[in-house]
Amino acid sequence: METEDIIINKVANSGLVTLNLEDYYHQGERVVYDIKDNLFMGMILKEKDFREFLKSHDWSVYAGKNVAIVCSEDAIVPTWAYMLLTLKLQPVANLVVFGNLQQLEEKLYYDAIAKINPHDYLDARVVIKGCSKVPVPTVAYVEITRLLQPYVKSLMFGEPCSTVPLYKKK
Repeated sequence: METEDIIINKVANSGLVTLNLEDYYHQGERVVYDIKDNLFMGMILKEKDFREFLKSHDWSVYAGKNVAIVCSEDAIVPTWAYMLLTLKLQPVANLVVFGNLQQLEEKLYYDAIAKINPHDYLDARVVIKGCSKVPVPTVAYVEITRLLQPYVKSLMFGEPCSTVPLYKKK
């Protein structure tokens, strides 16, 4: 075989480390708990009724789920109501946040990225993969950049065969 017939995989030999944020996607179901369903006449929250609801509701339906707590009505809901709701959801749900589904997704990624040991990428040439089959919020790309920049030799975005250079240690 002639040397010109040998195919060399330059990407595999490049020493690039690919980090795919899709791998940090939490598989658990995402649900919204809208406290509007607990409002009297869609306007106010009655403490006695709310506390009774909290005692009698089957919270196991939220087991393992990721819950975003919102109030979609223009009502004044006391802060303690959200806190009491969280106390009921926390023991059964995977994650509870105050906010919409986008904020829930961002928190799931923040928590996952926080578990990454940046020392594992010390002086590495890292490519943050750009394409994914699941939605990866922009804040996850910002957070991983912030986390890794002090440790890596270089940081790129895209695919190993076609990257956008972002950072190179001097």
